[in-house]
Amino acid sequence: MSALVAGRAPAPRTSLYEHVLRLHRAEPDGRLPKGGYPMPDLPQRRRNPGWAEARAAVREILLPLLSEPDTVRAADEIHLRLDELGAYDRHIHPVIAEVPLEDEAAARALGRCLARTGTSTGAVSVGIGLLGRLGEPEDVPCLTVLALLRGFARPAIRALTALDCPSAALAWLSHHAEAPELHHLVDALTAHDDEAIRTWLAAVPVEPRTVGTETARRISEAARLADILRGDPVDTRVLAQAGRLLSRMTSLRDYQAEIVDYQQAVTAYEALVARASQLPPTLDHYATLLSLALDLHSGPSVLLDWRAGQREALLDALESLLTAPAWAAVAAAAHTDPTDPADPTDSTDSTDRIERRRVRWIRGAARQAFAPRTTPPRLRVEVTVRDPADPDTVETRLLIDGRPLVPEAFGRGPANSPEYLLDGGRLRATAEPREVQLAEAYCTEGCCGALRVTICREGRYVVWRNWNRPATLPSRQPPPALPEYRFDAAAYDAEIARAENDHSWAWPARITARLIAAGLRDRPDLLTQWDARLGWVGTDFNDPDTTVLSFTFWPGLAAGQRYENGPWLQFIWSLPDNGTPPEDQAATALQRLATADPKGYAEVRGGSREYAEALGFPWPGRPPPPAPRPPTGGLPRCPRAA
Repeated sequence: MSALVAGRAPAPRTSLYEHVLRLHRAEPDGRLPKGGYPMPDLPQRRRNPGWAEARAAVREILLPLLSEPDTVRAADEIHLRLDELGAYDRHIHPVIAEVPLEDEAAARALGRCLARTGTSTGAVSVGIGLLGRLGEPEDVPCLTVLALLRGFARPAIRALTALDCPSAALAWLSHHAEAPELHHLVDALTAHDDEAIRTWLAAVPVEPRTVGTETARRISEAARLADILRGDPVDTRVLAQAGRLLSRMTSLRDYQAEIVDYQQAVTAYEALVARASQLPPTLDHYATLLSLALDLHSGPSVLLDWRAGQREALLDALESLLTAPAWAAVAAAAHTDPTDPADPTDSTDSTDRIERRRVRWIRGAARQAFAPRTTPPRLRVEVTVRDPADPDTVETRLLIDGRPLVPEAFGRGPANSPEYLLDGGRLRATAEPREVQLAEAYCTEGCCGALRVTICREGRYVVWRNWNRPATLPSRQPPPALPEYRFDAAAYDAEIARAENDHSWAWPARITARLIAAGLRDRPDLLTQWDARLGWVGTDFNDPDTTVLSFTFWPGLAAGQRYENGPWLQFIWSLPDNGTPPEDQAATALQRLATADPKGYAEVRGGSREYAEALGFPWPGRPPPPAPRPPTGGLPRCPRAA
């Protein structure tokens, strides 16, 4: 780095790259540090400009320097001017992603200089951003080192992903892997020990709570799973693990279906299905293969870059395998299990209950996945239940011309539940335009947005227009353009009516929940008479055989005198399936709501300890006081209103 820039001398500090490299060389056996290295102590920023001001200033600083032929002079000037500005990394990354690059060779050289010699986070962030856009394979080692520093992990991994997915995935796992089993994998990957990697894949369970959707993708990338599946021979345990990892990547639980970002997905699918007959025919393997078929049929995997007819051929191969005698016997044995249907009140452990749910699930899932294929209709609404072994159970799939709309156009969460979209009649078209929320980000619309559309009937057509969604996908790429969709009105009405009346996907507790919700739509007074407002009705996430009703207690609600700033509490009422028909269970629940205050038998789950004490209810974890009495002839006065 030059000694002077316009008469100013940059501080002679060690570059951040050298700082990390020195720390890593001291690691035994070259192991990657759990969670990365902390940032060194750096001088405090001189000021903290606002968001818009900082971005504009960063752009003004960088534009004339990105094409500067004197790379060292440009790097020194960026150091000094960013230091004077006091911009944070979050101001710099968006500018680098969109700033025009007139001389790519000069910008690439500048990026390399800043990444290797930068002594401030701002300067190194510029270097990483430029290499993320213009980097070449020779830049992978430098970015891999910088990814070990906590402050640079995310941008460095993003840059590495475009250049070397396995290196990016390994860096990601070293920062995000929490389970001890994953650290063993990281060590094996760092040592390039192929035998240890295969041993890990064969022996370590992939549990939903420890291996989420992104972790499944990163494991597959780091371990080069597609290459392993194409090798010979392949351990059947590795083959089964590969199926579980692919299936996990199709889940929409963690904002997006990671399968669409897995660059080797098509290769892995093809290699797995080609060898699937080597798997022993067990219920677990049957469920895994059926889950893959469901996603190939109508899930996010439809969006992969398939050759003509390739996806359909994989579905045909899976259907042929699962209907072969040995595999069909697995399903037949499950269907004739004398313990099925199981008594939901029995005391069998959770593993047995999951297996029984799987038995019931297989019947409908197979019909859906292997339904006769025809030319896809303009609109198709499918409710899909995932493998009960995975807590992510129900998806509403909106298919336009055979392509799943929500993962392609939104990517931040699944479509809203069938109860919301179908039971509430929200997809019906009327002459009055109506905006409908099709999907919401898992963190709520107020945080990361939602997918909304206006639905209107116009003569012979139903029109979907005026789309409202975030400007980018989770990958930070702009989403594909959404046109105005026009549907034949008669065909549209028929499809919505079919979907609304098709309850074949629902199990008893879910049917009970839907019937309770319908009853409360017809008679909202069942809750409001107790100063309660309905939150939602569904099934317990961890125990799908239990119906759950959520409501909020607002003192004064029944009399129209709710105190906006007064205390409130959220209650949860759990109703385990008792084996009687769902219609009877729902009727009993509604009758109880009509005659007894639910605050006396539901549990407090939300609000605050202060609110609970003010309203005379126990906060979770404390011994309960006497149950509150139902209001008689009046409403209790809110303590805060005194």
